[in-house]
Amino acid sequence: MSIKGVLFDLDGTLLDTAGDMGAAANHVIASLGLPTLSDDVLQCTTSDGSYALLRAGIDEALIEQHGIEVLRGQMLAFYGQNLCHHTRPYEGVPELLDWLNRYDIPWGIVTNKPSALTVPLLAELPLFDNCRVTVSSDTLVFKKPHPAPLLFAAERLVMAPQQCVYIGDHKRDIEAGRAAGMTTIAAIWGYISAGEDPNNWQADHQTPTVLSLFNWLKDAVDVKR
Repeated sequence: MSIKGVLFDLDGTLLDTAGDMGAAANHVIASLGLPTLSDDVLQCTTSDGSYALLRAGIDEALIEQHGIEVLRGQMLAFYGQNLCHHTRPYEGVPELLDWLNRYDIPWGIVTNKPSALTVPLLAELPLFDNCRVTVSSDTLVFKKPHPAPLLFAAERLVMAPQQCVYIGDHKRDIEAGRAAGMTTIAAIWGYISAGEDPNNWQADHQTPTVLSLFNWLKDAVDVKR
């Protein structure tokens, strides 16, 4: 089948959120009198989420003393109040989304970010006004790498999974996309975790920049001109 719909991961794929996610993690880490995480650590850890960010800066003894869920709650409370101070779309993303909108190509977002954070963050950025479907970590019982969120998104776009491409910067994105029967693209510009080799993810394609993804989509997507 030809590709008719485009689905994206959010953090590390469409948006560079490491600045705000990192600030929230560092707020908690600094409150314990510990040195904050460097930008390099944030870049390779953000895609693994709040637990990974906290564990990157807090030793296990302190985590057991305070409770990881308590610490995570503090981090997410801070983040929820500071969602979009440093967050920006990656270079080329506004132009790519504009092209999808111009040619009426359905697109959406499937993220492991909780809806309480996803929805207000997207509302801050007008470039997401034409997003057709948003699936967060708590939209369904399952989250990525389970294929259910992607299958749900395809259903909302009223198309078969085989008509969709899914783009993400984490192994679980590719695993979920493959399990859903979608074409998968590894976003190499994103938050590639330390020690990860995207060559091992078995993605159908890899794109090093948003521009290279844009060019691939122009050739692959069924555009009715």
